[in-house]
Amino acid sequence: MAVTYSIPRGTYDILPDKSFIWQYVQGLFRETAAEFGYSEIVTPIFENADLFERSVGDTSDIVEKEMYKFHDKKDRVFALRPEGTAPVVRSYVENSMHTLGGIQRLYYMGPMFRYDRPQKGRYRQFYQYGVEAIGSNHPYIDAEVIALQYTFLKKLGLKNIQLEINSLGNKASTDSYNKALAEYYAPHADKLCYDCSIRLEKNPRRLLDCKVPTCKELVAEAPVMLDYLDEECRTHFESVQTYLKGMGVEYTINPRIVRGLDYYTHTAFEFLNNYLGSQNAVGGGGRYNSLVEQIGGKDAPGIGFAGGFERLLLSLEEENLFMGNSFHPDVYVAVLGEESLLKAVHLMQQLRLKGIKVEYDPDKNSMKAQMKAADKAHATYALIVGENEINSGLYVLKTLTEGKQESLSLEDIITRLGR
Repeated sequence: MAVTYSIPRGTYDILPDKSFIWQYVQGLFRETAAEFGYSEIVTPIFENADLFERSVGDTSDIVEKEMYKFHDKKDRVFALRPEGTAPVVRSYVENSMHTLGGIQRLYYMGPMFRYDRPQKGRYRQFYQYGVEAIGSNHPYIDAEVIALQYTFLKKLGLKNIQLEINSLGNKASTDSYNKALAEYYAPHADKLCYDCSIRLEKNPRRLLDCKVPTCKELVAEAPVMLDYLDEECRTHFESVQTYLKGMGVEYTINPRIVRGLDYYTHTAFEFLNNYLGSQNAVGGGGRYNSLVEQIGGKDAPGIGFAGGFERLLLSLEEENLFMGNSFHPDVYVAVLGEESLLKAVHLMQQLRLKGIKVEYDPDKNSMKAQMKAADKAHATYALIVGENEINSGLYVLKTLTEGKQESLSLEDIITRLGR
């Protein structure tokens, strides 16, 4: 009996009727990143598990609950990458990119993996895009990174997107803030969920990111990070806002943003689409000035963002926006007679070498069946190749939407359709 396999829970296939949408969105992101001076970096989909445990933080949900970890045949512990920043920073350190001088502006795209409860816009294998700018602590770079994602979302035509920003301060500010949070939450310890009771001891700031209703209620009266910023942090945050205003980037300040990863310092931000319900974040990021050193490199400040393609596509659907053009051939070749096929094969290859999309079905023999297939494929033209066309060197090119046809040489056809 044949075995039937099903796709793993929390994953999905990107089928041809949707892949063109992904190509459009990814292409627009590549284009936008290039306009800001960013170059692509590609890292492996698995890394040493310790990389994420050290960088992301052992109190984060990613490390505590969601990483796909496995042992290889030599008993080394690896993890499928749950996020993109740590691998990029690891590559920056390992490849001594600091010796290149200046700011390293990098972008990436690819699958990430988290063992999480699948829900709308959230999967166990999901796809992210992101950027990292490493080598400068200047507040302009914070604004540049935010503006890059803002510009990308605007190019897509999204109107229901809201940018929220905050400052998480430096280590001194964070220590003072964590102390204030611990003092605030101590009398309410019995109301905290199990995870937050641990966070209260290890990293109180992570309490603000909890989604459990009883914990979310306590956040309303909790101390605000902005009240604990020192002069350096306040000045940095004010400068970021000045640059954002200069770029025409609209934002609001949300002092409750902490992000879900422990490595963030100073600027943190999120792009939200409130039409998506509770899972309304379509992207965000922040500064991580100690991460490079933490991973073993020479101290270098950095900032970046990441966004999920899945929620981005949901946002495009919600606003009924353009999502790219589906594939269709420029030319569908209709062959009359088996003896004409060899010549038709040669013609098809010449057209393809010129960048013209050509389709042909050798299992359809009659002219009626081939023209029906051309219409179904939404081809722009049908190219008819038969004995008469071969002998004369003039081939019938039919415009399918108009029904108009003319006899042209191969050179004229290439000129007409060439890229």
